Amino acid sequence: MNFSSKLLENAVNEMSQLPGIGKRTALRLVLFLLNQPKIQTKELSHSLLELVENVILCKSCYNISDLETCEICSNSKRDKSIICVVEDIRDVMAIESTGQFNGIYHVLGGKISPIEGIGPDQLNINSLIVKVKTNEISELIFALSATMEGDTTNFYIYKQLDHDIKITTIARGISVGNELEYTDEVTLGRSIIKRIPFENSIKNNL
Repeated sequence: MNFSSKLLENAVNEMSQLPGIGKRTALRLVLFLLNQPKIQTKELSHSLLELVENVILCKSCYNISDLETCEICSNSKRDKSIICVVEDIRDVMAIESTGQFNGIYHVLGGKISPIEGIGPDQLNINSLIVKVKTNEISELIFALSATMEGDTTNFYIYKQLDHDIKITTIARGISVGNELEYTDEVTLGRSIIKRIPFENSIKNNL
């Protein structure tokens, strides 16, 4: 691809590093931005700069937040005794959109995957164990994707806990191998409501 401007080429190269964006799509997006009023593009640039400089992770659940404690964790109407364990921030957004869960979350930041070199120490698992053992938690809900890595992560956490609390997993209305973020809201909402004891899911997988 030949560029008449080095600045254009640099912008296209940076844009094409985004997921799912090839060089042609990147060029189309950059040319679109060039044709917009400068103030609009400047506001986009400013919002992205603010995002990378000021966004933080909630100190309690590791969800993206503007403040030290996110709005979900600081909401007095949420049931702090129920923790929903998810893989990443997109899963929090997916479950919240169902309107069927009123507890709090714990974002692991991924799932155990030896093939990709991701072990328990690289995830927010230890802080979850501490949270469960030092707070009055009545239920822990596993809401990881229905994959081998998700099941492995669930089982690892399960083995680290004293089983004097209720441990459940979302019902498998979600197809095996599916990521949570791509599941429709109705199916995901029903899976949260009809969650089952985690022990049952272990027996079913044996």
